Parts: sequence; C-alpha cells; structure tokens
Amino acid sequence: GDERVARTLLELAAVPALERSRACLPGSAGDPAARRVVILPTAAARGRPDLVAASVGRFLRDVAAEDDILVRVDVAGVLDRLSAEEGAVAGLIASADLVVLPGGEPDLIPAVLRDTLAWRAIFAARARGAVVWGASAGAMALGAWCPTPDGGVPGLGLVPGLLVVPHFRAQTSVDHLRAQAPAGLGVLGLAERTALVGSGRDWRCVGEGTVTWFPPGASQPAIGVRDGELLKLPG
Repeated sequence: GDERVARTLLELAAVPALERSRACLPGSAGDPAARRVVILPTAAARGRPDLVAASVGRFLRDVAAEDDILVRVDVAGVLDRLSAEEGAVAGLIASADLVVLPGGEPDLIPAVLRDTLAWRAIFAARARGAVVWGASAGAMALGAWCPTPDGGVPGLGLVPGLLVVPHFRAQTSVDHLRAQAPAGLGVLGLAERTALVGSGRDWRCVGEGTVTWFPPGASQPAIGVRDGELLKLPG
C-alpha cells in the first residue's frame, strides 16, 4: 500500500543520482543512471534485520520495475554502535541517493546512530540532495523526541521541533505523549500509507491518508492535510 510514497521518493532520488554520476563519486560504476538505495534495518536489530531489509528491498525493486526506474539496492548493516563506526559501511551510506530507515523498535535508531560515522554519512549524502525515508519507527527517530514504550528518548532531530506519531488515527490522543516529551514540541500524526515529504518548513502530503499537525501545547489538531496538500512546519 505504500507504492505511491515509494514512487515519489524514488523520483526525488533521481537528482542526487545524477549529481553523483556527474561527479564520479563512489557508487557510480556500472549504470550511472541507477538510483542507489541503501537500507539501514537498525530498528529491527533485536529481531530479524535481514528479513526486514530483504522485504523492503524487494518492495522497492518491484515499484522501480513497474516504473522502469533503474535501482541498485544495498543494505548497510548498522545494528550496533560498533557497526555504526565502520568506514566501509559509512562509505556505502554516503553514496546513497535514497537512505531508508524501516520500522522496528523506535529506541534503537537514536541509540545506535547518534554521533556516529554512519550518522555523519547520512548528512554527507543529504548535502548533495539524497533523500532520507523513515518509516514507522524510522520516522519516529527523525524527530526531536522519539516516543517509546518506556516513555521516550531524544530523537535524532533531522526534523526539528516535533515528535512523529505513525499509524495515526483520528481518535489517537497526544496528551500522554506531551506529558513524556520536552515542552515546546509539536506532534505530527501520520496515517497508514501516508508520508510527509519535504525539508525545512515546506512539506507535502503523499498517500491515501491524512497528515495531522498539533502545534506545541495543543491537544486538538490545528490542521490536517491530504494527498498533494502542503503543510508548514517549524523550521
């Protein structure tokens, strides 16, 4: 059900792929037009990260094939702090046009990636326009605060000023999340099969559901956007 989201992100990955091939950066050998996807199954480290990575890779290859998009899918086995400091793994991530952080247990991504070579490699990829896709626990970890069953931990802050609630429904309460999180954060609710795509303050809803925004301190949503509609977030 996430094909529309995947297509959108693969389309955006065309720009960094072109820049990488023009600069002859690592990862450009073979077909330079191929978009390089790197999957980090970090959130599944306590389970079967190999199965998660294989499933996500299969899904992205299928979507790309339907649209005649050339892709190369690799897995960066960042499963603990030691592997997050490996130079070869970081080099693989830095060469990505699309970095994918699939779901699992939300506390693992900040704990494993924070202040590591792998995390700096993600920023290096972003510096030339690479796309970072967080799904479920992956999306939660990219905010300023990452909710967990034990109350929450500081997120990676790639998207500042908020916390992310995936699998969001209209009846979902955010009050208990606010009680656990630092003051001054907004809450972003993402429905199933729905993404918010953008950077800085400008974001666009993609998918079949609604993105719901709760400003800092609000128990009721200020706005909900659907496919193609825009949302301004804290910069």
